[in-house]
Amino acid sequence: MARDETAGPRTGRQWLAKQWGGPETWEFAEVEVPEPAQGEVTIRVTAAGVNPADYKHVSAPREGLELPVPIGYEVAGVIAAIGPDTRIASGGGVVGDPVVAFRIQGGYATEVTVPAQDVFAKPPRLSDEEAANLLLAGTTAAQMLSVTDVRAGETILVHGASGAVGVSILQQAAELGARVIGTASEASFARVRRFGGLPVAYGPGLAERVAEAAQGPIGAALDTVGTQEAVDVSLQLVPDRVRIVTIVAAQRAEAEGFHAVFGAQPESQAFRDSVRGTLLELAGSGRLQVPIARTYPLSEAPDALAFLKEGHPGGKLALLP
Repeated sequence: MARDETAGPRTGRQWLAKQWGGPETWEFAEVEVPEPAQGEVTIRVTAAGVNPADYKHVSAPREGLELPVPIGYEVAGVIAAIGPDTRIASGGGVVGDPVVAFRIQGGYATEVTVPAQDVFAKPPRLSDEEAANLLLAGTTAAQMLSVTDVRAGETILVHGASGAVGVSILQQAAELGARVIGTASEASFARVRRFGGLPVAYGPGLAERVAEAAQGPIGAALDTVGTQEAVDVSLQLVPDRVRIVTIVAAQRAEAEGFHAVFGAQPESQAFRDSVRGTLLELAGSGRLQVPIARTYPLSEAPDALAFLKEGHPGGKLALLP
């Protein structure tokens, strides 16, 4: 095993949910950072991505999840130590290399030891804040486009196009050659246009506004907000329910017979893991961007999540140790 410090116990700080509830109940605890075994890497975290899943998944008891729960699914950082005979997912890997890691557990930390199969070289053009926020939203967007079979030349509808997943959908749909109509508040229209979408305001009359903007059939509908309006309009405008997907409205999906995808589903995990390298290549070439709205010190994670819960951060948030 290689490492960047003299031998001895490695300690750090990490946010832990020691009871079910919101971020205000979490503890920023001093923890021992395990030395990496074969197939593992210790990362000195330089930025942790902030996502709604971070607090939603520990808000109430969940099957298969035991307290205490380390918080955070994606980070950027540098390799601090690497297990014997170990290579990261993108190949190679030595102490000091800049890396990105997703899907991991415990990323809200100063250091974290994770499976090497979830660690990739960080594209040089990405800042740490961008890299730490690329893959959860990006892989979700990629799966939504995949399950609805979005194709070149067609027009699709994206509900919540100015949010993190929506912005990634806009860019990935453009790579596929699809045209996107995206619902948003008027205050967010510029962001939808910036990433290639045609914005329409949600609210009464949405279906009519989308139809007028489309000037033709809507091939698929991708819902990132889960409102009754979003589902109703999707069902009204897209006749083939196989081409409708939500990441929020699971009950409506089950009742109405369209797709609902979530990160906890085994098939979702397999798909999202499979596209991580591709998304990093797109981001590395500048074809997939991650707008950052604000950064917070790692010690202020609950404040960052409180801001995220307000619903319109205007981009991604990052925690900086």
